[in-house]
Amino acid sequence: MTAPPSSLADAVARAFGSGGALAAADADYTERAVQQEFAQAVASAIDDREALVAEAGTGVGKTFAYLVPLLLSGKRALVSTATKSLQDQLFLRDLPRLVDALGVPVRVALLKGRSSYLCLHRLQQARHGFDAPDRFALRALSRIEAWVPSTKSGDLAEIDGLDERSPVIPLVTSTRDNCLGSDCPQFNACHVVKARREAMAADLVVINHHLFFADLAVRDSGMAELLPSVEAVVFDEAHQLSDAGVQFLGLALGSSQLIDFARDLTAVGLAQARGLADWSALAGTIERDARELRLAAAAPLREVRALLKLRWSERAGQPAFVQALSSLAQTAAAAGQALQAAIDVGPDLGRLAERAAALCKAAHTFAEDSAADRVRWIDLSPHAVRLIESPLDIRDVITAQRAKAPKAWVFTSATLGDDAALSWFTRSAALEDARTLRVGSPFDYANHARLYVPPQFPKPNEAGHAAAVAELAARCAAALNGRTFVLTTTLRALPLVAETLRAGLDAAGASQIEVLVQGSGPKRALLQRFLAAPAAALVGSQTFWEGIDVPGDALQCVLIDKLPFPPPNDPLIEARVRQIEAAGGNPFNECFVADAAVSLKQGAGRLVRSETDRGLLVICDPRVVRMPYGKRLIAALPPMARLQAEADAIAWLSELASAH
Repeated sequence: MTAPPSSLADAVARAFGSGGALAAADADYTERAVQQEFAQAVASAIDDREALVAEAGTGVGKTFAYLVPLLLSGKRALVSTATKSLQDQLFLRDLPRLVDALGVPVRVALLKGRSSYLCLHRLQQARHGFDAPDRFALRALSRIEAWVPSTKSGDLAEIDGLDERSPVIPLVTSTRDNCLGSDCPQFNACHVVKARREAMAADLVVINHHLFFADLAVRDSGMAELLPSVEAVVFDEAHQLSDAGVQFLGLALGSSQLIDFARDLTAVGLAQARGLADWSALAGTIERDARELRLAAAAPLREVRALLKLRWSERAGQPAFVQALSSLAQTAAAAGQALQAAIDVGPDLGRLAERAAALCKAAHTFAEDSAADRVRWIDLSPHAVRLIESPLDIRDVITAQRAKAPKAWVFTSATLGDDAALSWFTRSAALEDARTLRVGSPFDYANHARLYVPPQFPKPNEAGHAAAVAELAARCAAALNGRTFVLTTTLRALPLVAETLRAGLDAAGASQIEVLVQGSGPKRALLQRFLAAPAAALVGSQTFWEGIDVPGDALQCVLIDKLPFPPPNDPLIEARVRQIEAAGGNPFNECFVADAAVSLKQGAGRLVRSETDRGLLVICDPRVVRMPYGKRLIAALPPMARLQAEADAIAWLSELASAH
């Protein structure tokens, strides 16, 4: 039975109790006081329609702690998480278990962005106009076609092994730009429309942060109708909320976007309006402008090997860059005129005309100065460029949403700050007035985990630092026979660390330990190889600092190369520093140290994932013991026993190895 609001706290307490519904459904269930405390805080927020910001350490069981009150409350609810894979975990694993255990008649729906769903109309176009770049793309298209008759949701995540980076996916999914809406011949069978319809009829809807903010920016996902109808909103992995908002609330213009438009212009123009314009020539000019824009952004750099974030001031005003934007605006306008002349031929051409107008407007916008409360930068990669204009934070958006019809707002993560007020997060989201809660991990870190900071070690800015990290990692991995992660703060350090680690393992007679490196395969495949290998060490950067769950003794040593301070020359960081200085604050403490504390907690969180896990955390940065702010960073970590000498660290790892 669904509990009336006044008895929600009692219903939650019973559900989590030793004789409650969760214990009855799971023989291995363990009652945790910290989970009960968290769940009661969520129940109170739901009852009072207030905002709660809650940090829950590893092992608290925060997912169940917010889902149980939501399900028992009878309120219509929205749950947002950071990634599509976490969405799937909530929808396919956690929610069904809880709905069955609690016996509540709740309709649950999963809603993703339109790029996750097959577009039947574009699939039909791809069948007739697909120019496969390689046999793998052709094979992927064949797999998608074979899957179509069996799918009900149209969610491409159902296809095992389909690489989300496949060039086929943009061809068989829609965007806001190219979707025909109700004019589409496949509208009645549309998977996106069906998913939104199911979301509107559900009691609890699972979305992701990107979808939430993308809709607030362009009102494309159906959230505009959904959000006002819910009485409780939960943001899990809320530490990623600000980055997602900044990314999607701004304006972007990129070479990939231009090339997609050129490709669609050619395909639709030749198929539906052949002879009305020289579509191939127009598309070719757009592609040329995309290349020129990237070249202008890349000059005078000789080679771009990884993603670079450039200051806007480094390129704005340069003749080649100004000319590239001007040419693009003119070309997009010319394409728009040709499309307007053929607009009566069909809805595809009408949507292309709207896209051309949007590209022209964006080019003009980036040719002008930006507003004072926004920041611009350029993302430059080996093959693409993206111009971005963004707000500095999500304060205005969150404030505006909270000011509407009152509802419960719950923001939770394992890492939201390093002070009682959780100010790292609350300040960025205008939640200084929210109730805050910090619930520590129930795990016995003092007995199960150790922290080692090498006392004599090269400084991070010294040439030998990366090699020293790898050599120490080799000694640790050899003592443990693998089961080691090396986390770097930059992609640039990966190759050197990996190469030196391999050499170190060979020298130590531990060549049987396989070294896996981020970038040599998809993240999920690398993790599966790590778990399946008899002995392995994995070297990864940002993508492996969080969201990786390796419980048990498969991972017992985590080395962090240096303190994860945000890059000071990042344009967004520079803008935030100016903002803090203008308000009379201390940018180093409020931005750099606060960011590093949260990131360090995320990286350290890979080590202990269950009550029985044991391991060693190594921080290869002497600043953590030599600089005054080091105490603050150490205090942000779980309470692990400190080791003072490498011999003690190796002895601890040998003890873990002998118990394996």
